[in-house]
Amino acid sequence: MHVFIMGSTGFLGSHLASYLHGQGHTLSLLVRSESKKGMFPSDCEVVSGDPLQPGPWQEHAAKADVVINLVGKNIFARWTEQEKEQIYTTRIEATRMAVQAIAQSDAPSPALINANAVGYYDPHHKDVATESAPPGENFLSRVCIDWQSEALKAQKHGARVVILRIAPPLSREGGALASMLTPFRLGLGGRLGSGKQPFPWIHLLDFLRAVEFLAGNSDVSGPVNICAPGLVTNAEFTKALGRALRRPAFLPVPSTALKLALGELSQMLLQAPRVKPDVLVQNGFDFRFPYLDRALQDILGG
Repeated sequence: MHVFIMGSTGFLGSHLASYLHGQGHTLSLLVRSESKKGMFPSDCEVVSGDPLQPGPWQEHAAKADVVINLVGKNIFARWTEQEKEQIYTTRIEATRMAVQAIAQSDAPSPALINANAVGYYDPHHKDVATESAPPGENFLSRVCIDWQSEALKAQKHGARVVILRIAPPLSREGGALASMLTPFRLGLGGRLGSGKQPFPWIHLLDFLRAVEFLAGNSDVSGPVNICAPGLVTNAEFTKALGRALRRPAFLPVPSTALKLALGELSQMLLQAPRVKPDVLVQNGFDFRFPYLDRALQDILGG
């Protein structure tokens, strides 16, 4: 399978490129700077270009079997109006450029596997969110709605479109878990707010395997929850992390302190949705790490 990856130098993109290369797929990787070419194996095609602007890179994308778009500014920063505009614009514009690339292709069109987030869902929804659950009304939900809408325009050009509603992938090398390790190892870890809010998650390896599974499965299209089936709350997650690190996890971060430190971003941490991966399960995807304790043991070597 020939895969074109947008966002190939980011945390998820670089891991995905390494994984898919190891699985024997042909890769074309979009980078903004020539200096990034050394990140990848020599037999990968590395294409220079700006994912937010039209360019010759789109001709390379149009020739692939699958375009995977993971571009988007990191959301883990205080959400000023400027920051929110960049979070929104990078996702929408990169997706628009991916659709433009697919429009240039000869039939059959490449499939589009487009990033999104479980932040799409209403955290106040009383039931566990499957892919058909309604969206929320907060900032992140509105971003996810427009992001998805932009990606689905590729269907007009004959493309199969998969929307990856991604839960935080767990890895010691980056993402949410990596940022927690130092305070927890110092005995300063604990739940956020009440700790009763859900904590959707997925092991990084299962994220990579799920993306490959979806890229190669022509029967699946539309939204797909990329999360583990083992549901936990924030308090349960912090206790499990404390056990894995053999450190106490009893110093809670009060909601008021989190709101003062992070502003609007704190809503995402204090009000997460409960999510389950119905589409993956129904299509026979086999999770290596369906439950949290085993996932943390694998990641942390416990």
